[in-house]
Amino acid sequence: MRRVVQVSTGNVGRHALRALIGRPDLELVGVHASGPDKIGRDAGELCGLDRPVGIAATGDVEALIDLAPDCVVYTALAETRPMEAIEQLSRFLRAGINVVGTSLVWMAAPRYAEDWVREPLAAACTAGDSSLYINGIDPGYSGDTLVHTAASLVTRIGSITVQEIFDYGNYDDAEFTGASMGFGTEESAELPPLFLPGVVESLWGPQVRALAANLGVTLDEIRQRTERWFTPDPIGCTMMAVAPGQMAAVRFATEGVLDGRVVITLEHVNRLTAAAAPEWDFPPDGHVGVHRVVIEGEPRVEMNTHLSHPVFDPTDAGCISTAARVVNAIDWVCDAPAGLVAVEDVPQSALMRGLLWAEV
Repeated sequence: MRRVVQVSTGNVGRHALRALIGRPDLELVGVHASGPDKIGRDAGELCGLDRPVGIAATGDVEALIDLAPDCVVYTALAETRPMEAIEQLSRFLRAGINVVGTSLVWMAAPRYAEDWVREPLAAACTAGDSSLYINGIDPGYSGDTLVHTAASLVTRIGSITVQEIFDYGNYDDAEFTGASMGFGTEESAELPPLFLPGVVESLWGPQVRALAANLGVTLDEIRQRTERWFTPDPIGCTMMAVAPGQMAAVRFATEGVLDGRVVITLEHVNRLTAAAAPEWDFPPDGHVGVHRVVIEGEPRVEMNTHLSHPVFDPTDAGCISTAARVVNAIDWVCDAPAGLVAVEDVPQSALMRGLLWAEV
């Protein structure tokens, strides 16, 4: 049985925590929380269970390292604090503790990540004889595993388009998602972080490069494009209240160019209400969201992934699946050779770990 520590109990972390508690092959031994309102509370309470599990959340990283777990599940927000997250991850890795994580998305395709993020983490893995695996839904599954499956059905590929099309109105994350994308800002305001030159390309570029390499293609250029939509009407939703004239939809993409033609596109289309940006793509059949891959080729292949849950909102279902991408990899990563693990290193059959577990 693998001994595991959960780091963070936010939108993704609380679902990872609930999964860890319910798994018969994993033993939760510690939980890290950063908010004073969470430290000291029982792990069961933090993930919505109606019973305690006897593990209290702590803010002390060294105390968690002293537990000598086999693996840490790292779902703490890293994109707004990358250097701090790299140092925190490195502390676990240098101590010989394997890490699986859903944040620090620059590392979703580690062989193509920039030196500033890849090198210190690789050095920490070497020092601790440990492994690090970063993945999720997007970046992650939609831009790698789903594409790999679709591409295996095609004899000739003309282009690949990967899309997340989602209504974020019910996503309770104004602090990061809302602020970084610029929801609720006016057109005259400073550009939100995601729209600054090179940011989209930095986050999703490694996956574009990885896809091109898997296809044996050397791209001429990788570029980003961005577009915002401003609402003429007020919008009230879980994410935030948006006044007329403020941004209520966004689309952005990283594009790989070959011979003057866009051949790989990783695109987001996100809005705060179904009424926003009516001319942009919508999920099919009235769904709230979709992760879609379209390969134009012989034959044309389109795969649409819809996530749902009998209790939780579809955005929460996406968070559950994001957690699943790493929780299900714990056993394999713990047995892997030391170093940075890429999605293509992990046999997909090794990730089939969610079947037949009893209800928590």
